[in-house]
Amino acid sequence: MTQSIINSTIKPFKATAFHNGSFVEVTEQDLLGKWSVVFFYPADFTFVCPTELGDMADHYEKLQAMGVEVYSVSTDTHFTHKAWHSSSDTIGKITYPMIGDPTGTITRNFGVMIEEDGLALRGTFVINPEGQVKVAEIHDLGIGRSASELVRKIQAAQYVASHDGEVCPAKWQPGEETLAPSIDLVGKI
Repeated sequence: MTQSIINSTIKPFKATAFHNGSFVEVTEQDLLGKWSVVFFYPADFTFVCPTELGDMADHYEKLQAMGVEVYSVSTDTHFTHKAWHSSSDTIGKITYPMIGDPTGTITRNFGVMIEEDGLALRGTFVINPEGQVKVAEIHDLGIGRSASELVRKIQAAQYVASHDGEVCPAKWQPGEETLAPSIDLVGKI
């Protein structure tokens, strides 16, 4: 049995990303002080991946308004990310950093490396401003993710972080009632 990544602190890394037409360095320090999403996918120039990255791009403005930065990561290089960004209309709309992880360091740090293939599973991690993982979701390669559901999970994580003693029930949406766990609720929900 492995230890859960939930509430663990992100491990150090240093990588190069393609971001808004430039190559930029990204480290774990860039994820501190704000909410972040680290969004792993298997490979550039594939099939399910562009649908997910495009969906994330469509939600990026809303995530930015929530104070969240998005980092997509694959084991491709930053050069490959640039080539994909330049050749695909779907990927061309991405304005969040696309991190290249050809050594697999970041992918292994988050426990999503498929060693025999050198590719990442579809892993999504929400990290709080202190650098702790608050949401971890890992999918098999054939199962695409939904950015709108991710937005809801981040809203819940942010709410819980700023409202001590409250928790968000299933399907909670901002503005809806939350719960305050106590002995009085046991068996009454």
